[in-house]
Amino acid sequence: MVSRDAPTATPSLALAVTDGMLHFELAVASEVFGGSEYDLTVCGPGPVRAGRFLLAPDQGLDRLPYARTVVVPGWADVDVAPPAELVDAVRAAHEAGARVASLCTGAFVLAAAGLLDGRRATTHWAHTHVLAARHPRVTVDPDVLYVDEGSVLTSAGKAAALDLCLHLVRLDHGSAVANTVARRLVVPPHRDGGQAQFVTTPVPAPGNHPLDVLFPWVMERLDRPLTVEDLARRAGMSSRQLARHFHAVTGTTPLRWLLAQRVRRAQELLEATDDGVERIAAATGMGTATTLRRHFARTVGVPPDTYRRTFRVRASGRRGDQAPT
Repeated sequence: MVSRDAPTATPSLALAVTDGMLHFELAVASEVFGGSEYDLTVCGPGPVRAGRFLLAPDQGLDRLPYARTVVVPGWADVDVAPPAELVDAVRAAHEAGARVASLCTGAFVLAAAGLLDGRRATTHWAHTHVLAARHPRVTVDPDVLYVDEGSVLTSAGKAAALDLCLHLVRLDHGSAVANTVARRLVVPPHRDGGQAQFVTTPVPAPGNHPLDVLFPWVMERLDRPLTVEDLARRAGMSSRQLARHFHAVTGTTPLRWLLAQRVRRAQELLEATDDGVERIAAATGMGTATTLRRHFARTVGVPPDTYRRTFRVRASGRRGDQAPT
């Protein structure tokens, strides 16, 4: 029988590490769980190389099943299979009753262990299609910050890893402790897991393609009611040709790309100005506050007001860190 900490004791939490881990996610987990709230152990097969850093684990991977929670940081190269000893140890920990969470591309380790079969999961948006293709029994959700399936949790990339870590603190210790940790880290105390990964279709970098001149022209006119015909006329091609080139360059349609740019501009205005939703709707070519709210919530996952509050909290924390002048 695996010995675990008593319910009243400091919860035991283990980081499962091997060569090939992403140092950012490893550092995030260490920072969040390295305080007095957890009995943290780093488990690995020996000295571990994470990017430019060399890490000395506390225990071997065989100690993972003794932890109440096991966290797997991001896996650097999703085209390389994670080591069998890591996969086996993570699977053994879950079978022994541990809650297992992955950060970013650590989901590929959980998937290799079979822990995501029949479950919802997420990972960094750039790799969700790879995870879904490689593990068809996993229901991959590319549009959320993290997924909590009870004994198995997965997060999207980078900042979302921090969101999942704070979610675990909240589950284990309550909102007050999670808020204290968030204040220490100078980050918003809570972003719901169902919130979208704040990713919109970007403006491609200048290059040798037929839409090179069109993109900056559109970005200067986001406050206008542009149509596909307007874009095609400016590009000097038919609507069908425009659609073909758009898909090749951006991976989406002209209208979806245009809407993504309008929402992206709205995000910038919500973060940087005090303009009301009506004014932002006009500035982004969406016409009315109702239209902006509908498209914004559908794309980002939260209403404009909620988005603004989240980023104002973050900005306020940054200002509080500055030295007085």
